[in-house]
Amino acid sequence: MTHGLADDRHLPVEPASSNPLVAGLARALAICNRVIVVLASLALILACLILSYSVVIRTLFHAATYWQDEAAVFLLVGATFLTSAFVQSQRGHIGIEAFVNLLSPRVNRIRLTLVDIASLAFCTFFAWKSWTLTHEAYVDGQVSNSIWSPPLAIPYALMAAGMTLLCVQIALQIVLSFGKAHRS
Repeated sequence: MTHGLADDRHLPVEPASSNPLVAGLARALAICNRVIVVLASLALILACLILSYSVVIRTLFHAATYWQDEAAVFLLVGATFLTSAFVQSQRGHIGIEAFVNLLSPRVNRIRLTLVDIASLAFCTFFAWKSWTLTHEAYVDGQVSNSIWSPPLAIPYALMAAGMTLLCVQIALQIVLSFGKAHRS
């Protein structure tokens, strides 16, 4: 599965940049993404264990569970949003493959850059709103409606951090795309 680019050999995932700042940011983001993928994998495993524990406790001991579902949801929210930058670095988000085979590599690069710019605009707005939601939840002391009542700032902060990393990843890809276009 190519995840949006049928022939993406002409669009490397992490192209080299002549600008040391951009190259350094690309390396730092790649390392950050790898660490997050490992942590997100552990979070998914932990969510599975928590939910399995919940099922066993409710089935065998007829005991009420009040924290397991929310803990699993928090872990899944964090894993989903924080890994979005890694998925974008691999061009793994949804794409329309029908256009890729019809267009030349140069036109595909332009199309991809335009899609990246539109994605960056949307994700920047989403990240900004997520940070304001996080701040509001933290300042107001908002908690979930369960008996456990964990602070809602936790999942909101995970969402905001993930969207911010996604914005940085998309912006980096746009800069690298423009740099490659100027070298061509």
